[in-house]
Amino acid sequence: MKVPYVEDKPTPGGFGTPSEVDVARMIRAEVESWNPRRGPDWTDILIRMAGTGPSPWVVYTTASAALVVILIAAYLIGSALQLGALAPPADVHIHR
Repeated sequence: MKVPYVEDKPTPGGFGTPSEVDVARMIRAEVESWNPRRGPDWTDILIRMAGTGPSPWVVYTTASAALVVILIAAYLIGSALQLGALAPPADVHIHR
């Protein structure tokens, strides 16, 4: 949220500022006119959520690149540790 810059020491002249009575009246009118709504506004929430975050192609591309890096790292580590096949060889006897 942006807040305008306000000086500590007011200077004469410049834009006309409202008096304290005017400010109090404006705040009171705003507070009295406010009505709470019942429950969350789901359509507004979903629209705001859809507008935020990265686009789907960025997510898919990043996930694909991460998967490729994980697979290559697993292959290199498996080769360095000489793991070979992860399952023991199957003894298959075929009788004809």
